[in-house]
Amino acid sequence: MNKIKEIKYKIILMNIKSLYIVKRITSFIKVSKKLEIIKCCKKLQKHWKIDIEDYKRVSGKYIKLEEDGTITEYIINSNIVIFKGEYLKGKRNGKGVEYFQNNKIKFEGEYLNGKKNGIGKEYNKKGLVYEGEYLDGKKHGKGKEYDKYKNLIYEGEYFNGKKHGQGKEYNKNGIYEVEYLNGEKINEKYISKIKIQKEYKIEYHKNGEIKFEGEYLNGKRNGKGKEYDTFGNLIFEGEYLNGIRNGGGKEYNEYGYLIYIGKYLNGKRRYNHRFSFFEDDNGEVFIRYNFPDEFYNVDNYK
Repeated sequence: MNKIKEIKYKIILMNIKSLYIVKRITSFIKVSKKLEIIKCCKKLQKHWKIDIEDYKRVSGKYIKLEEDGTITEYIINSNIVIFKGEYLKGKRNGKGVEYFQNNKIKFEGEYLNGKKNGIGKEYNKKGLVYEGEYLDGKKHGKGKEYDKYKNLIYEGEYFNGKKHGQGKEYNKNGIYEVEYLNGEKINEKYISKIKIQKEYKIEYHKNGEIKFEGEYLNGKRNGKGKEYDTFGNLIFEGEYLNGIRNGGGKEYNEYGYLIYIGKYLNGKRRYNHRFSFFEDDNGEVFIRYNFPDEFYNVDNYK
């Protein structure tokens, strides 16, 4: 069996849903006469036109074609996903998402010829830090920057990766009109005070695990938030007022099981009694209290 026939035979036998590209598809299509192989390869040719072995060697990544026609990039010899999205001619083209190795999003947006181009959002390991326009892989056009508490700190113009042009800055002292030139601030004008806003803050245990993340006002927990134990397990999610639990909330044990859902008042459960789950005719799950006679939809409860 010659080399071309051998390739044809192998691809026919492979599961198309998890097909790995092992040879140059373009050369293969030119000699193929079998309809089923051509159908398969036309889909692949749309996304890939270079040798996968060369790509592995240069980039340290390997590629998988997904069922929906998108591409997933993995770190070679691992199951760690670093990118999912659209490809054309061997490069990222279209919409895609980049990931850190812990599976958190690093960037989501548009690509052209392998670079960020168009609208996108950029994250660090704590959350969103930038959203706006890109050109040739750099911030370019209008954009917004956020601090580690998700507060807006700048909105304005960028050029070639740097702040450049008119914009606004926000800090605890107020709102300022600013002007930048190649990343250097050259003008600043005070506009007004900032309206009192809730901040988004993260607290940590001594071992580095997140203790609390949520909304703050006047230095205290106010609004929605989540609490975690020292192992990183969620133990509470709900509403706070003046630093303590007040309003709707859900409480979990160390194994992740829901142990309470309901109202809190001054940090305490409003009702301290048993409850049970039931499913209605539409498949929605509800929680019913034995006393008083009330129930809530588990997914929609607030």
